[in-house]
Amino acid sequence: MKQLVKIGVVCFARKTFDFNEAFEIYKKIQADLKKIHQVEWRFVKELVIEESEAVSAAMELKTKNVDAVVCISGTFHLGSLILQLNKIVQKPLLLWGLIEPPYNGGRLRLNSVCGLNLDCSNLYKTGTKNFQYIIGDSIDEDWIDAIRVLKLFSYTRVGLLGGHAKGFYNVDVDESVLFRETGVLIEHHELHEVWNQEVSEIEVTKRTEQVKEIFDVRDISDEQVTKVATLTAKFSRFMEEQNLDAMAIRCWPEFAAEFGISPCSAMSILQSEDIVLGCEGDVCAVLSMLAQKAVGGESPFLTDFTQVNFEENWQLAWHCGVAPCNLWDGKCVRSLDPYFAGGKGVTADFVLKPGKVTFMRIDEAGEEFRIFLQPAEGIPQEKELKGTYLKVRFKDHVRDVLNKVITNGIAHHISMTYGTIIRPMEILAKIKGWTVIQ
Repeated sequence: MKQLVKIGVVCFARKTFDFNEAFEIYKKIQADLKKIHQVEWRFVKELVIEESEAVSAAMELKTKNVDAVVCISGTFHLGSLILQLNKIVQKPLLLWGLIEPPYNGGRLRLNSVCGLNLDCSNLYKTGTKNFQYIIGDSIDEDWIDAIRVLKLFSYTRVGLLGGHAKGFYNVDVDESVLFRETGVLIEHHELHEVWNQEVSEIEVTKRTEQVKEIFDVRDISDEQVTKVATLTAKFSRFMEEQNLDAMAIRCWPEFAAEFGISPCSAMSILQSEDIVLGCEGDVCAVLSMLAQKAVGGESPFLTDFTQVNFEENWQLAWHCGVAPCNLWDGKCVRSLDPYFAGGKGVTADFVLKPGKVTFMRIDEAGEEFRIFLQPAEGIPQEKELKGTYLKVRFKDHVRDVLNKVITNGIAHHISMTYGTIIRPMEILAKIKGWTVIQ
Protein backbone atom coordinates (compact mmCIF):
# COMPACT_ATOMS: atom_id res chain seq x y z
CA MET A 1 0.00 0.00 0.00
CA LYS A 2 1.23 3.48 -0.83
CA GLN A 3 2.32 5.92 1.85
CA LEU A 4 -0.50 8.10 3.19
CA VAL A 5 0.04 11.84 2.60
CA LYS A 6 -1.80 15.04 3.51
CA ILE A 7 -1.98 17.60 0.70
CA GLY A 8 -3.40 21.13 0.74
CA VAL A 9 -5.18 22.64 -2.24
CA VAL A 10 -5.81 26.32 -2.99
CA CYS A 11 -7.29 28.04 -6.04
CA PHE A 12 -6.13 31.56 -7.02
CA ALA A 13 -8.39 33.92 -9.02
CA ARG A 14 -9.09 37.55 -9.95
CA LYS A 15 -12.50 39.13 -10.45
CA THR A 16 -11.53 40.75 -13.77
CA PHE A 17 -11.78 37.24 -15.25
CA ASP A 18 -14.51 34.60 -15.09
CA PHE A 19 -13.91 33.64 -11.47
CA ASN A 20 -17.33 31.99 -11.23
CA GLU A 21 -16.33 29.49 -13.92
CA ALA A 22 -13.02 28.95 -12.13
CA PHE A 23 -14.89 28.16 -8.93
CA GLU A 24 -17.08 25.58 -10.71
CA ILE A 25 -13.95 23.93 -12.14
CA TYR A 26 -12.37 24.00 -8.68
CA LYS A 27 -15.35 22.16 -7.18
CA LYS A 28 -15.09 19.46 -9.85
CA ILE A 29 -11.35 19.14 -9.21
CA GLN A 30 -12.05 18.61 -5.51
CA ALA A 31 -14.49 15.80 -6.29
CA ASP A 32 -11.95 14.14 -8.61
CA LEU A 33 -9.08 14.43 -6.13
CA LYS A 34 -11.10 12.72 -3.40
CA LYS A 35 -11.06 9.54 -5.52
CA ILE A 36 -7.27 9.14 -5.19
CA HIS A 37 -6.33 6.56 -2.57
CA GLN A 38 -4.05 7.23 0.38
CA VAL A 39 -4.34 11.01 0.26
CA GLU A 40 -5.97 13.24 2.89
CA TRP A 41 -6.96 16.44 1.12
CA ARG A 42 -7.15 19.79 2.89
CA PHE A 43 -9.04 22.18 0.62
CA VAL A 44 -9.15 25.94 1.08
CA LYS A 45 -12.85 26.15 0.26
CA GLU A 46 -13.13 29.63 -1.21
CA LEU A 47 -11.17 31.22 -4.04
CA VAL A 48 -8.09 33.15 -2.95
CA ILE A 49 -8.17 36.59 -4.56
CA GLU A 50 -6.52 39.10 -2.22
CA GLU A 51 -3.15 38.98 -0.46
CA SER A 52 -4.83 38.83 2.93
CA GLU A 53 -6.73 35.74 1.78
CA ALA A 54 -3.48 34.12 0.63
CA VAL A 55 -1.99 34.70 4.08
CA SER A 56 -5.09 33.24 5.77
CA ALA A 57 -5.06 30.22 3.44
CA ALA A 58 -1.36 29.63 4.11
CA MET A 59 -1.88 29.79 7.87
CA GLU A 60 -4.80 27.36 7.59
CA LEU A 61 -2.74 24.85 5.64
CA LYS A 62 0.27 25.25 7.92
CA THR A 63 -1.96 24.58 10.95
CA LYS A 64 -3.27 21.44 9.27
CA ASN A 65 0.30 20.19 8.86
CA VAL A 66 0.11 19.43 5.15
CA ASP A 67 2.98 17.64 3.40
CA ALA A 68 2.66 19.63 0.16
CA VAL A 69 0.38 22.17 -1.52
CA VAL A 70 -1.37 22.25 -4.91
CA CYS A 71 -1.83 25.81 -6.15
CA ILE A 72 -4.42 26.05 -8.93
CA SER A 73 -4.34 29.05 -11.23
CA GLY A 74 -8.12 29.36 -11.50
CA THR A 75 -7.72 32.59 -13.44
CA PHE A 76 -4.94 35.07 -13.89
CA HIS A 77 -4.32 36.57 -10.46
CA LEU A 78 -2.08 38.75 -8.31
CA GLY A 79 1.55 37.65 -8.52
CA SER A 80 2.05 38.12 -4.80
CA LEU A 81 -0.41 35.35 -3.81
CA ILE A 82 1.98 32.47 -4.45
CA LEU A 83 4.84 34.27 -2.70
CA GLN A 84 2.78 34.96 0.41
CA LEU A 85 1.66 31.34 0.55
CA ASN A 86 5.10 29.90 -0.07
CA LYS A 87 6.72 32.15 2.55
CA ILE A 88 4.45 30.73 5.26
CA VAL A 89 3.86 27.11 4.25
CA GLN A 90 7.39 26.20 3.04
CA LYS A 91 6.31 22.87 1.50
CA PRO A 92 6.72 21.36 -1.97
CA LEU A 93 4.43 23.01 -4.50
CA LEU A 94 2.55 21.80 -7.56
CA LEU A 95 1.33 24.69 -9.72
CA TRP A 96 -1.68 23.81 -11.84
CA GLY A 97 -2.83 25.66 -14.97
CA LEU A 98 -6.31 25.04 -16.41
CA ILE A 99 -7.36 24.51 -20.01
CA GLU A 100 -8.97 27.67 -21.38
CA PRO A 101 -12.75 27.18 -21.87
CA PRO A 102 -14.55 28.41 -25.04
CA TYR A 103 -14.44 32.18 -25.49
CA ASN A 104 -17.37 34.22 -24.28
CA GLY A 105 -17.91 37.59 -25.91
CA GLY A 106 -14.48 37.65 -27.51
CA ARG A 107 -12.55 37.56 -24.20
CA LEU A 108 -10.26 35.09 -22.49
CA ARG A 109 -12.33 33.77 -19.62
CA LEU A 110 -9.59 32.40 -17.33
CA ASN A 111 -6.14 33.26 -18.70
CA SER A 112 -5.01 30.54 -16.30
CA VAL A 113 -1.81 29.56 -18.07
CA CYS A 114 -0.51 33.13 -17.96
CA GLY A 115 -1.21 33.13 -14.22
CA LEU A 116 0.72 29.87 -13.93
CA ASN A 117 3.61 31.40 -15.86
CA LEU A 118 3.59 34.41 -13.52
CA ASP A 119 3.70 32.18 -10.42
CA CYS A 120 6.50 29.99 -11.72
CA SER A 121 8.60 33.00 -12.69
CA ASN A 122 8.03 34.70 -9.34
CA LEU A 123 9.04 31.56 -7.45
CA TYR A 124 12.10 30.93 -9.60
CA LYS A 125 13.40 34.48 -9.37
CA THR A 126 12.94 34.56 -5.61
CA GLY A 127 14.95 31.39 -5.11
CA THR A 128 12.33 28.61 -5.10
CA LYS A 129 13.13 26.29 -7.99
CA ASN A 130 11.91 22.90 -6.79
CA PHE A 131 8.26 23.37 -7.78
CA GLN A 132 6.46 21.24 -10.36
CA TYR A 133 3.75 22.41 -12.74
CA ILE A 134 1.00 20.87 -14.86
CA ILE A 135 -1.52 22.15 -17.39
CA GLY A 136 -4.65 20.09 -17.88
CA ASP A 137 -7.74 18.59 -16.32
CA SER A 138 -6.18 16.12 -13.87
CA ILE A 139 -3.46 16.14 -11.26
CA ASP A 140 -0.02 14.62 -11.73
CA GLU A 141 -0.12 11.50 -9.55
CA ASP A 142 3.62 10.98 -10.04
CA TRP A 143 4.13 14.24 -8.11
CA ILE A 144 1.90 12.88 -5.35
CA ASP A 145 4.07 9.74 -5.27
CA ALA A 146 7.20 11.88 -4.88
CA ILE A 147 5.53 13.53 -1.87
CA ARG A 148 4.83 10.06 -0.48
CA VAL A 149 8.58 9.36 -0.43
CA LEU A 150 9.31 12.62 1.37
CA LYS A 151 6.58 11.86 3.89
CA LEU A 152 7.97 8.40 4.62
CA PHE A 153 11.46 9.81 5.09
CA SER A 154 10.11 12.45 7.48
CA TYR A 155 9.16 9.93 10.17
CA THR A 156 10.92 6.66 9.32
CA ARG A 157 13.23 5.08 11.89
CA VAL A 158 16.18 3.29 10.30
CA GLY A 159 18.46 1.07 12.33
CA LEU A 160 22.08 0.26 11.48
CA LEU A 161 23.02 -3.08 12.98
CA GLY A 162 26.78 -3.46 13.45
CA GLY A 163 27.90 -0.95 10.81
CA HIS A 164 28.77 -1.64 7.16
CA ALA A 165 30.46 -4.84 6.01
CA LYS A 166 34.25 -5.03 6.15
CA GLY A 167 35.85 -3.01 3.35
CA PHE A 168 32.54 -1.67 2.00
CA TYR A 169 33.52 1.97 2.38
CA ASN A 170 31.43 2.89 -0.66
CA VAL A 171 28.19 2.23 1.24
CA ASP A 172 29.18 4.30 4.27
CA VAL A 173 27.28 7.54 4.87
CA ASP A 174 27.97 10.90 6.47
CA GLU A 175 25.06 10.95 8.88
CA SER A 176 24.87 14.73 9.14
CA VAL A 177 24.63 15.02 5.34
CA LEU A 178 22.10 12.18 5.27
CA PHE A 179 19.93 13.99 7.81
CA ARG A 180 20.22 17.28 5.93
CA GLU A 181 19.16 15.67 2.64
CA THR A 182 16.50 13.20 3.83
CA GLY A 183 15.56 14.01 7.41
CA VAL A 184 16.50 10.46 8.44
CA LEU A 185 18.49 9.88 11.65
CA ILE A 186 20.31 6.55 11.91
CA GLU A 187 19.84 4.52 15.09
CA HIS A 188 22.92 2.44 15.90
CA HIS A 189 22.72 -1.05 17.38
CA GLU A 190 25.26 -3.80 17.95
CA LEU A 191 24.96 -7.32 16.54
CA HIS A 192 24.76 -8.92 19.96
CA GLU A 193 21.58 -6.94 20.68
CA VAL A 194 19.77 -9.07 18.09
CA TRP A 195 21.60 -12.27 19.03
CA ASN A 196 20.57 -11.77 22.67
CA GLN A 197 17.00 -10.73 21.88
CA GLU A 198 14.57 -12.86 23.87
CA VAL A 199 11.89 -14.72 21.93
CA SER A 200 9.40 -17.32 23.09
CA GLU A 201 9.35 -21.00 22.17
CA ILE A 202 5.96 -20.40 20.58
CA GLU A 203 7.47 -17.79 18.24
CA VAL A 204 10.34 -20.09 17.27
CA THR A 205 8.01 -23.05 16.69
CA LYS A 206 5.74 -20.96 14.50
CA ARG A 207 8.70 -19.68 12.49
CA THR A 208 10.14 -23.22 12.17
CA GLU A 209 6.90 -24.42 10.60
CA GLN A 210 6.98 -21.40 8.27
CA VAL A 211 10.56 -22.10 7.15
CA LYS A 212 9.72 -25.71 6.31
CA GLU A 213 6.55 -24.69 4.48
CA ILE A 214 8.31 -22.14 2.26
CA PHE A 215 11.63 -23.84 1.57
CA ASP A 216 13.05 -27.23 0.73
CA VAL A 217 15.38 -27.72 3.72
CA ARG A 218 16.86 -31.13 2.90
CA ASP A 219 20.34 -29.66 2.35
CA ILE A 220 20.61 -28.08 5.78
CA SER A 221 20.57 -29.61 9.25
CA ASP A 222 17.72 -29.48 11.77
CA GLU A 223 19.91 -27.23 13.89
CA GLN A 224 20.29 -24.81 11.01
CA VAL A 225 16.52 -24.81 10.41
CA THR A 226 16.03 -23.91 14.07
CA LYS A 227 18.64 -21.16 13.82
CA VAL A 228 16.90 -19.66 10.77
CA ALA A 229 13.57 -19.73 12.60
CA THR A 230 15.08 -18.31 15.78
CA LEU A 231 16.86 -15.49 13.94
CA THR A 232 13.68 -14.63 12.02
CA ALA A 233 11.81 -14.35 15.31
CA LYS A 234 14.63 -12.33 16.90
CA PHE A 235 14.79 -9.83 14.03
CA SER A 236 11.03 -9.36 14.08
CA ARG A 237 10.82 -8.93 17.85
CA PHE A 238 13.88 -6.63 17.97
CA MET A 239 12.52 -4.26 15.31
CA GLU A 240 9.15 -4.20 17.03
CA GLU A 241 10.64 -3.40 20.44
CA GLN A 242 13.02 -0.77 19.02
CA ASN A 243 10.22 0.72 16.89
CA LEU A 244 12.29 0.46 13.71
CA ASP A 245 10.74 0.80 10.25
CA ALA A 246 13.79 -0.58 8.43
CA MET A 247 17.26 -1.88 9.19
CA ALA A 248 20.63 -2.16 7.46
CA ILE A 249 22.54 -5.21 8.73
CA ARG A 250 26.25 -6.03 8.88
CA CYS A 251 25.53 -9.57 7.74
CA TRP A 252 29.13 -10.82 7.54
CA PRO A 253 31.62 -11.93 8.70
CA GLU A 254 30.41 -12.07 12.33
CA PHE A 255 26.99 -13.62 11.79
CA ALA A 256 28.16 -16.97 10.43
CA ALA A 257 31.20 -17.08 12.71
CA GLU A 258 29.47 -16.19 15.98
CA PHE A 259 25.72 -16.73 15.60
CA GLY A 260 26.17 -19.84 13.46
CA ILE A 261 24.40 -18.86 10.23
CA SER A 262 24.23 -15.89 7.92
CA PRO A 263 20.98 -13.87 8.14
CA CYS A 264 20.06 -14.21 4.44
CA SER A 265 17.19 -16.69 4.73
CA ALA A 266 15.67 -14.95 7.76
CA MET A 267 15.81 -11.67 5.83
CA SER A 268 14.17 -13.32 2.81
CA ILE A 269 11.21 -14.36 4.95
CA LEU A 270 10.81 -11.03 6.73
CA GLN A 271 11.08 -9.00 3.54
CA SER A 272 8.18 -11.02 2.14
CA GLU A 273 6.21 -9.67 5.14
CA ASP A 274 6.80 -6.07 4.04
CA ILE A 275 9.75 -5.46 6.38
CA VAL A 276 12.58 -3.46 4.79
CA LEU A 277 16.01 -4.99 5.46
CA GLY A 278 19.30 -4.24 3.73
CA CYS A 279 22.47 -6.29 3.48
CA GLU A 280 26.01 -5.36 4.49
CA GLY A 281 25.06 -2.25 6.46
CA ASP A 282 24.05 -0.30 3.34
CA VAL A 283 21.88 2.56 4.63
CA CYS A 284 21.40 4.22 1.22
CA ALA A 285 20.16 0.95 -0.24
CA VAL A 286 17.62 0.77 2.60
CA LEU A 287 16.47 4.33 1.86
CA SER A 288 16.11 3.36 -1.81
CA MET A 289 13.94 0.40 -0.83
CA LEU A 290 11.84 2.63 1.42
CA ALA A 291 11.36 5.10 -1.44
CA GLN A 292 10.12 2.35 -3.75
CA LYS A 293 7.88 0.99 -1.02
CA ALA A 294 6.36 4.44 -0.42
CA VAL A 295 4.99 4.53 -3.98
CA GLY A 296 3.65 0.98 -3.96
CA GLY A 297 6.65 -0.97 -5.24
CA GLU A 298 6.32 -4.70 -4.59
CA SER A 299 8.74 -6.03 -1.94
CA PRO A 300 11.80 -3.93 -2.90
CA PHE A 301 15.11 -5.57 -2.05
CA LEU A 302 18.86 -5.20 -2.48
CA THR A 303 20.68 -6.88 -5.35
CA ASP A 304 24.05 -6.59 -7.13
CA PHE A 305 25.15 -5.92 -10.68
CA THR A 306 26.94 -9.20 -11.40
CA GLN A 307 27.30 -11.18 -14.62
CA VAL A 308 26.87 -9.25 -17.88
CA ASN A 309 26.48 -10.66 -21.38
CA PHE A 310 27.25 -7.99 -23.96
CA GLU A 311 26.46 -10.23 -26.96
CA GLU A 312 23.00 -11.26 -25.76
CA ASN A 313 22.45 -7.93 -23.97
CA TRP A 314 21.49 -9.04 -20.46
CA GLN A 315 22.69 -8.71 -16.90
CA LEU A 316 22.23 -10.99 -13.91
CA ALA A 317 20.77 -9.26 -10.88
CA TRP A 318 22.09 -11.62 -8.21
CA HIS A 319 22.75 -11.63 -4.52
CA CYS A 320 23.85 -14.35 -2.13
CA GLY A 321 20.30 -15.37 -1.23
CA VAL A 322 18.28 -12.65 0.44
CA ALA A 323 15.49 -11.67 -1.98
CA PRO A 324 11.94 -11.76 -0.56
CA CYS A 325 10.64 -15.30 -0.90
CA ASN A 326 7.27 -14.06 -2.21
CA LEU A 327 9.04 -12.95 -5.42
CA TRP A 328 9.82 -16.57 -6.36
CA ASP A 329 9.04 -17.50 -9.97
CA GLY A 330 6.58 -20.20 -8.86
CA LYS A 331 8.36 -22.87 -10.92
CA CYS A 332 11.74 -23.70 -9.43
CA VAL A 333 12.30 -25.26 -6.01
CA ARG A 334 12.80 -22.68 -3.27
CA SER A 335 15.53 -24.11 -1.09
CA LEU A 336 17.93 -23.22 1.70
CA ASP A 337 21.59 -23.94 1.16
CA PRO A 338 24.79 -23.58 3.26
CA TYR A 339 26.98 -23.06 0.20
CA PHE A 340 29.28 -20.38 1.61
CA ALA A 341 30.90 -19.27 4.88
CA GLY A 342 32.24 -22.74 5.54
CA GLY A 343 28.81 -24.37 5.41
CA LYS A 344 27.20 -21.73 7.63
CA GLY A 345 25.71 -19.61 4.87
CA VAL A 346 22.11 -20.86 4.94
CA THR A 347 20.87 -18.67 2.12
CA ALA A 348 17.66 -18.72 0.09
CA ASP A 349 18.02 -20.19 -3.39
CA PHE A 350 15.47 -19.47 -6.11
CA VAL A 351 14.84 -17.71 -9.41
CA LEU A 352 12.84 -14.50 -9.21
CA LYS A 353 9.66 -14.10 -11.22
CA PRO A 354 9.93 -12.38 -14.63
CA GLY A 355 8.30 -9.03 -15.38
CA LYS A 356 8.92 -5.30 -15.47
CA VAL A 357 11.28 -4.09 -12.77
CA THR A 358 12.95 -0.85 -11.71
CA PHE A 359 16.50 -0.50 -10.43
CA MET A 360 17.14 2.46 -8.16
CA ARG A 361 19.77 3.74 -5.78
CA ILE A 362 19.84 6.89 -3.68
CA ASP A 363 23.59 7.31 -3.48
CA GLU A 364 25.75 9.61 -1.37
CA ALA A 365 29.11 10.79 -2.67
CA GLY A 366 30.56 13.29 -0.23
CA GLU A 367 28.25 16.31 -0.18
CA GLU A 368 26.48 15.14 -3.34
CA PHE A 369 23.30 13.04 -3.43
CA ARG A 370 22.32 11.25 -6.64
CA ILE A 371 19.54 8.92 -7.77
CA PHE A 372 20.41 6.14 -10.21
CA LEU A 373 17.36 4.88 -12.13
CA GLN A 374 16.90 2.17 -14.76
CA PRO A 375 13.81 0.31 -15.98
CA ALA A 376 14.30 -3.29 -17.06
CA GLU A 377 12.48 -6.47 -18.04
CA GLY A 378 13.00 -9.68 -16.12
CA ILE A 379 13.54 -12.74 -18.33
CA PRO A 380 12.37 -16.28 -17.44
CA GLN A 381 15.21 -18.71 -16.78
CA GLU A 382 16.04 -22.06 -15.26
CA LYS A 383 17.48 -22.46 -11.77
CA GLU A 384 21.22 -22.90 -12.28
CA LEU A 385 22.82 -21.01 -9.40
CA LYS A 386 22.84 -20.71 -5.64
CA GLY A 387 21.38 -17.50 -4.24
CA THR A 388 18.48 -15.39 -5.53
CA TYR A 389 18.63 -13.89 -9.01
CA LEU A 390 16.93 -12.64 -12.15
CA LYS A 391 18.25 -12.15 -15.67
CA VAL A 392 17.22 -8.70 -16.96
CA ARG A 393 17.38 -6.59 -20.10
CA PHE A 394 17.49 -2.83 -19.76
CA LYS A 395 15.94 -0.25 -22.04
CA ASP A 396 19.49 0.76 -22.97
CA HIS A 397 22.21 -1.72 -23.87
CA VAL A 398 23.71 -3.39 -20.80
CA ARG A 399 27.15 -2.05 -21.72
CA ASP A 400 25.83 1.52 -21.55
CA VAL A 401 24.01 0.93 -18.25
CA LEU A 402 27.08 -0.61 -16.64
CA ASN A 403 29.19 2.27 -17.91
CA LYS A 404 26.85 4.77 -16.19
CA VAL A 405 27.15 2.87 -12.92
CA ILE A 406 30.92 2.56 -13.01
CA THR A 407 31.90 5.98 -14.37
CA ASN A 408 29.64 7.74 -11.86
CA GLY A 409 30.96 5.72 -8.94
CA ILE A 410 27.54 4.31 -8.02
CA ALA A 411 27.78 1.76 -5.21
CA HIS A 412 27.45 -1.88 -6.26
CA HIS A 413 24.16 -2.40 -4.39
CA ILE A 414 20.91 -1.57 -6.18
CA SER A 415 17.33 -1.63 -4.90
CA MET A 416 15.04 -3.55 -7.22
CA THR A 417 11.26 -3.60 -7.24
CA TYR A 418 8.60 -4.86 -9.63
CA GLY A 419 6.85 -2.33 -11.83
CA THR A 420 8.17 0.71 -13.69
CA ILE A 421 8.68 3.50 -11.15
CA ILE A 422 10.78 6.20 -12.74
CA ARG A 423 9.08 9.57 -12.96
CA PRO A 424 8.11 9.89 -9.26
CA MET A 425 11.79 9.50 -8.41
CA GLU A 426 12.79 12.07 -11.04
CA ILE A 427 10.38 14.52 -9.41
CA LEU A 428 11.74 13.61 -5.98
CA ALA A 429 15.23 14.42 -7.23
CA LYS A 430 14.11 17.81 -8.54
CA ILE A 431 12.41 18.68 -5.25
CA LYS A 432 15.56 17.75 -3.34
CA GLY A 433 18.06 19.16 -5.86
CA TRP A 434 19.67 15.77 -6.44
CA THR A 435 21.33 14.61 -9.66
CA VAL A 436 19.54 11.92 -11.69
CA ILE A 437 21.70 9.31 -13.41
CA GLN A 438 19.84 7.16 -15.93
